[in-house]
Amino acid sequence: MQTLKNRLINIEDLIRNTEQQFNRPRQSVSLLAVSKTWPASMLRQLAEAGHQRFGENYLQEALTKIKQCTDLNLEWHFIGPIQSNKTRDIAQYFDWVHTVDRLKIAQRLSNQRPDDLAPLNVCIQVNIDNEATKSGIAANELIPLAAEITQLPHLLLRGLMIIPAKTDNVEQQQASFHKARLLFEQLSTLYPSVDTLSMGMSDDMTLAIAEGSTMVRVGSALFGQRATTHNEGNVN
Repeated sequence: MQTLKNRLINIEDLIRNTEQQFNRPRQSVSLLAVSKTWPASMLRQLAEAGHQRFGENYLQEALTKIKQCTDLNLEWHFIGPIQSNKTRDIAQYFDWVHTVDRLKIAQRLSNQRPDDLAPLNVCIQVNIDNEATKSGIAANELIPLAAEITQLPHLLLRGLMIIPAKTDNVEQQQASFHKARLLFEQLSTLYPSVDTLSMGMSDDMTLAIAEGSTMVRVGSALFGQRATTHNEGNVN
């Protein structure tokens, strides 16, 4: 049975090989370990193997792990749906948020970010396939929301995040990723801080990297199949 460290090495190798295959600059794609439902002890194992970037969906579970891992200097990304009553803790304890999809949430995150912390890195979630059950803004709302976010003093706009529609059709997957890349390129020409296209998960990371992803969110390929489930959406 593969150890966590071996899985990490294999995924990092896959990312580097895919970069090379599709003429992406080396180290241009980073790995976000999606650690929802997994205990702090497993995060420690990955930290000991050299990994520091973790994504969490569920706030209360994440806060417990963050407090258990304060000695590890980890980088915490919130990648779950955001309700207004969650913004204060997210603003205080996380380094990144991938799921900003309305101005009200962005304003609350900025207002509640402690003054002694660096600006909170944010990605705007785009509902790239216009799914009725999925969070995120429509593609044509991206630039107006980005303009508002860049005026908020305690946020730093870093890019966008997508979760494409589930499908086995490679051409459809590729079309969704390509659309996201065009949006990312448009956004990055307007705002120099924009450098992150968060797309690609365990099952489609190779295709996402080929289409321009700069951060893949990997859970099951790294940790294995989860023993518990939540009903708050799946972003890995």
